[in-house]
Amino acid sequence: QSSGSGKKLFAVPLRKADLRRQKAWLHMIGRKNFVPTRSSKLCEADVDKAVVAAKAAFAAKSKWRSLDASKRAQYLLTLADLLKRDQDYIASLETLENGKPYKCAQEDVDDAREALKYYAAYADKVYGKTIPVDGDYFTYTRLEPVGVCGLIIPWNFPLPSVMIKLAPALAAGCVCVLKPAEQTPLTALYLGKLIREADIPPGVVNIVPGYGPTAGAAIAEHPDISKVAFTGSTEVGRLVQMAAGKSNTKRVALEMGGKCPLVVFPDVDFTVHDGAGLEEAFNFFHKVSPGASTFVESVDEAASIADEGLFFNMGQCCVATSRLYVHEDIYDKFLDRSKKLAEKRRALVGDPFDEGTEHGPQIDEMQFNKIMELIGSGKKEGARLLVGGNRVGNDGYFIEPTIFADVTEDMRIAKEEVCGPVLSILKFKTLEEALEKANNSMYGLAAGILTKDIDKAMAFASGVQAGTVWINTSLACSVQAPFGGFKMSGLGREMGEEGLMNYLEVKTITLKISPKK
Repeated sequence: QSSGSGKKLFAVPLRKADLRRQKAWLHMIGRKNFVPTRSSKLCEADVDKAVVAAKAAFAAKSKWRSLDASKRAQYLLTLADLLKRDQDYIASLETLENGKPYKCAQEDVDDAREALKYYAAYADKVYGKTIPVDGDYFTYTRLEPVGVCGLIIPWNFPLPSVMIKLAPALAAGCVCVLKPAEQTPLTALYLGKLIREADIPPGVVNIVPGYGPTAGAAIAEHPDISKVAFTGSTEVGRLVQMAAGKSNTKRVALEMGGKCPLVVFPDVDFTVHDGAGLEEAFNFFHKVSPGASTFVESVDEAASIADEGLFFNMGQCCVATSRLYVHEDIYDKFLDRSKKLAEKRRALVGDPFDEGTEHGPQIDEMQFNKIMELIGSGKKEGARLLVGGNRVGNDGYFIEPTIFADVTEDMRIAKEEVCGPVLSILKFKTLEEALEKANNSMYGLAAGILTKDIDKAMAFASGVQAGTVWINTSLACSVQAPFGGFKMSGLGREMGEEGLMNYLEVKTITLKISPKK
């Protein structure tokens, strides 16, 4: 470890990764792994055998089914402690396979631990209801685990994406077959080692690395899997839903693509705002709440929120605010600030293990090529390249932070999910126009607005078609709050109490009783 600029924050030798199934650790065959700063691939495993193991673990009177709910909670807390113990190693694995800066991978481990702790607290708080039905009956409901769950995980946040599915599933009493993304299996496989160390019963968690068209499809189609939870592209999510319907009509939760809008109003800049009363209210707010920051206080701050909202995790984030709508009164000023921030970030592109790196490589060659092709389409269709647009270096899949200005609604970069460091800036005049443009998308995952006008903010929040709305911030997601999309961004909700309900069935029980007196 080193605190010097440009020095490595952390580096560990890779240990041999194995596949966990029942009591055995099966050595991976056909080993193919991939490192985004260099190259190489990871193999398929037998989904059916994993399902057999899971079914055995979920059988009546099995150890897992016989556990008190509080004991399930203790398993989750033990696993959280083990993640904390091995945090540096796990973060190092994630950076190696994913390419994100090491300090961001550390935050991913923290998020995974928080999910485990949050759902551990829910394990013994799964309640049914009594219902005063007509007639001489006593009726109540109980919530029961769905059963065998297939979890299909994306590559952009490997460990947190596992935990927002796995933690509520285990808290509910389910068993799981978990397929990590083929690009990022190592953290999930190491998690399997920790699951064994936590003494979670065999077969409760089965980790099956493999490719989407093989292992992923096998999970979606399997007749003995009762529920599948998928995070990934809309195209693949639709295939998962169709496969689930054609097999056993299993329950499906989908968290899919996004093309999230962020709308910036001119009142973020007092120099162009003509509402003196708003400035007085703003000053009063700060007088009664010193140091508070409910409002965006300048164009610089607004540009910084937009910069982080898109370029975080190299733009590889489903809720990246990649469509930026800026009011015409501050458009040129905003472009200037955004360009400077992107140029500053460009200087911080580099080895994700270096302390000074803020921006690492894209996940793999396929994603790199897709992003570069979309950058090319932006140039061809007439958008103004404000900054970036090029590969960084000759090795690895590094792309400059890229901003296009004067983008129009019909351009591909304004419509398609890039999942990379490409920001499209568009101009608007009125709230009504901004809402119409924000909703002009097949996606509806998240949206944001930057303004000091609370009436405008609430009107936007009510009118925008998105599952999550941010006011004067972006990327604010918590395991404590439900998350999911409208339209083609998803089906169902993860996180929060709704995330737990994903893994529970409602059973209604009615008892004939003596006539009511």
